[in-house]
Parts: sequence; structure tokens; C-alpha cells
Amino acid sequence: MINNVVNNSKRRGPYEIALAGDLVLDAPDPDHWLSGIAGALQSVDLAIGHVEVPHTTRGAELTGDVPAPGAAPEAIAALRRNGFSAVTLAGNHIADQGAAGIEDTLSALADAGLAACGAGPDLEYARSPAYLPLDGCTVAILSYNCVGPEASWASDDRAGCAFLRIETEDGSPVAPLAPLQRVGADARRVLGTDVRKARARADIVIVALHKGIVHTPVTLAAYERPLAHLAVDCGADIVASHHAHIVKGIEVYRGKPIFHGLGNACVVTRALAPDQAHPERAAWARRRRELFGFEPDPAYELAPFHPEATNAMLGRVSWTPGERLQFGIVPVHVEAPGRPVLASGARAREVVAYVERITQAAGLPELHFEPAGDAWMYCQ
Repeated sequence: MINNVVNNSKRRGPYEIALAGDLVLDAPDPDHWLSGIAGALQSVDLAIGHVEVPHTTRGAELTGDVPAPGAAPEAIAALRRNGFSAVTLAGNHIADQGAAGIEDTLSALADAGLAACGAGPDLEYARSPAYLPLDGCTVAILSYNCVGPEASWASDDRAGCAFLRIETEDGSPVAPLAPLQRVGADARRVLGTDVRKARARADIVIVALHKGIVHTPVTLAAYERPLAHLAVDCGADIVASHHAHIVKGIEVYRGKPIFHGLGNACVVTRALAPDQAHPERAAWARRRRELFGFEPDPAYELAPFHPEATNAMLGRVSWTPGERLQFGIVPVHVEAPGRPVLASGARAREVVAYVERITQAAGLPELHFEPAGDAWMYCQ
């Protein structure tokens, strides 16, 4: 398994963990696009992001969803150079270039020395946690796709990603636009089994969920809170979510932080533009306005997302073994055409206020954050 990263720290905490959302490095010079947030990633003990697309130059396109093109395998090394220690892979696009795309992505991650979990040549591999040592302690990470398409899901004899089946309203197959409603019995079994196994070997367990409603501010789908709560009930210490391409609210459940949507960490690609040769991707770009009610700012040609998606963040957790977790956010601003940069001054306060506002608007308990270095930490 390619899921160990050596950490040479000699202390017993506090350990600082950064949590980042979706990563799509499908533009030249990935170090440039990551450099605006690199300081916050390099200053912590463990930085985790979500690799959204396969990094490959080969493979066959997956049918059943709007396929993402393969990004350059050499872009993976930029994640390590800019501070990432580990990545999750279970999402709706990781299998878009088939088994070869997953194989090449895993190979590039191994070459870069990055821990990974959530996808692989079969379901057992995809469900296996990444274990990371921290000065005698162990962090376990689990990664699941909750939004389909089912064709991307691994099986005993098929490459793909780990998944949690969310039941649709009418029992139809799971796809990113299906009306997902309830956490199914199979998802409860899988999550319970996997978290318990990870907990047996780890001091802290992080569950990453690819979930939510894309391109839509505030709103959480009916299954999101029950699923995140289930992860904590099963033994998870942190729940980190992504997929929506816009940040969502944060809640505390049984003393554990749940990030319902970390938004985009760094997404730069021309695959979302309407003026391209690929017919399915071009059609999807044209349908955005009809489906989600917004027109992307043309200045954001590499990140054509909802206007509110310029309010971005990294999750931040401070962990001292045997003590209560402390958590907060690092405010980020996305500048045109799509480069995330650490926000400061008035812009940082605006981002924090936005996160506080959408948390309350989603019907979650009100949260308040206060500045503490480069992060804003939750005030109990």
C-alpha cells in the first residue's frame, strides 16, 4: 500500500492539521496556482486535500457522467512541494479515464511521497485507510464517494473508488444529479466496519466525504447531516467534505468538527468552459445557468464557478493527544482567473463572516470564529 508518510516531529502535540477541498491542477505551472495557499499548508504537521481527477495520459473515458480529462501526472509532485502530505481520491471523477487513470494517479502519488486512500484496483484497496505516523501517534484517513456515478465505484474485480450508497428518492441509480435522500443500510455497514478497523490502529480518524449539492450556496441535502453524524457515531474525530465547489457550513457534533463543504482548494482547468471541442463537457458548461441559476464571471476562465465561490477556506484542526480538538478555518480568496490566495485584513474578515452566515442559514447551530495567527479558531 502507498499510504505512509514519515513525519520526524519529536513532540507530543499540539499537532496542526490542514484540510483542503477539491484539487484540479489541469493548467500549466501547478506550483504557481498552489503558491498562494502553500504557506498555510507547509506550516502544519499534516495537510490533506482531495484529488478530483485522474492524473494520466492514457485510459478510456468513463461513460455515465460528464468525464473530466486526465491531468498531467507531473502535476502531482507540485502538491508535495507546496505542503500536502496526503490526499483522498474517492470522488465522482477519479475513474473518468478508467483503470489506467487510477493506476497512473496512484503511481504518481507514490513517486511524490504522498499518502493516498479512496481509490484503487479493487474495492478492498479503495476502502483501505491511509495511516500516517506523527511522533508515536497515528492518523487514519478514510475516503468515500457519496454522489456516484455508480460506474465509478470499485468492486471486487473492478478498479474505482470507495463509496457509500445514498438512497435516491425513487430508487434510481446514483449519479451526481440524482435526488439523493437517505443513508442506506449498506452505507451504515461499510462506514461502521471501516471506521472501527481504522480506530483500532489509529489515535485519530478522519473521514472524507465527497457529498453535497454542487454550485449551490448554503443548502445541505437531506442525507448530509445524518451521514456526517453517523461517521462521528462510528468513531470518526473529524469529517471533511468536498464536491460542491463552494464552501458550506460547519458544525460541531459530539465535540467533533464537521466541515460540510470545504469548497475548492485549487481548481484550474479549461474543461469547464463552453467553448471546447469535447461535446459533453461543452454541453454541461452551457447548462450551468439553467441548472444552477448563475453565469460565471468571465474573468474566472479557469475556475468558472458560482460567484460566491471566491469565498474559500482551508479547514484547520489543532490536536493534542488526550485533549479536546480545537478547530477553525484559514480564510482564502480566489483571484481571477482561479488562483487561491490566503486572505488577510478586511478580506479575511469577509470570508469568515460568510462562513458564519451560511452556517446559520443552513439551519446549523451558530458558530463564531476569532483570529489566531493565520487561522480563525472556533470560540466555544
